Amino acid sequence: QVQLAESGGGLVQPGGSLRLACAASGTIVKIFNMAWYRQAPGKQRELVASITSGTTTNYADFVKGRFTISKDDAKNTVYLQMNSLKPEDTAVYYCNAPPGHLYTWGQGTLVTVSS
Repeated sequence: QVQLAESGGGLVQPGGSLRLACAASGTIVKIFNMAWYRQAPGKQRELVASITSGTTTNYADFVKGRFTISKDDAKNTVYLQMNSLKPEDTAVYYCNAPPGHLYTWGQGTLVTVSS
């Protein structure tokens, strides 16, 4: 069973940066497409960014130009570099496969953007 463990969240001021990491069991990062999602309080979980096994990336409009998804196949880890953070980016961030191919969700990592 695939296990996903997110880390790197925390409290950051508006305009700041954070780098999230998602360690996955097995070799899924190298073989399969991966994605980052987020869920803000009282809202549904939404797709933030995705990366294919061949490193093609896609982003939600609300993070384009600010967030960068990447991966390290050797470490079986997916990253999300978040720059120019806004209060509306506050959410629990999760990694998983793209929609339609989901694994069991991890615990997520909380990102709070506040002054």
